[in-house]
Amino acid sequence: MLTINEMLSELENADVVTKNKIENALVSKGSAVVPELVNQLQVVRGVKRGVVAMTLIRLGDASVKYLEQAAHDNKDFEWVAEYLIREIKGIAA
Repeated sequence: MLTINEMLSELENADVVTKNKIENALVSKGSAVVPELVNQLQVVRGVKRGVVAMTLIRLGDASVKYLEQAAHDNKDFEWVAEYLIREIKGIAA
């Protein structure tokens, strides 16, 4: 079983099918991966960031409290967290 970091590393040269498989694999891990994904979201860029963000959105309410905490702790990340929370809650930006 790959770690989150290993899964994200595979995204660097991934095609769309592989990207979707990795996103689905992350989602299948459930809420247990949310804290690590929120941490990763603050440092990864590009495709990795997009997949992590979509995974958090798909995991839904389980992501909200961790995103709120990250926004509180990291003001530079606040807008990203608020955007994702709006997406999760279905509120138009």
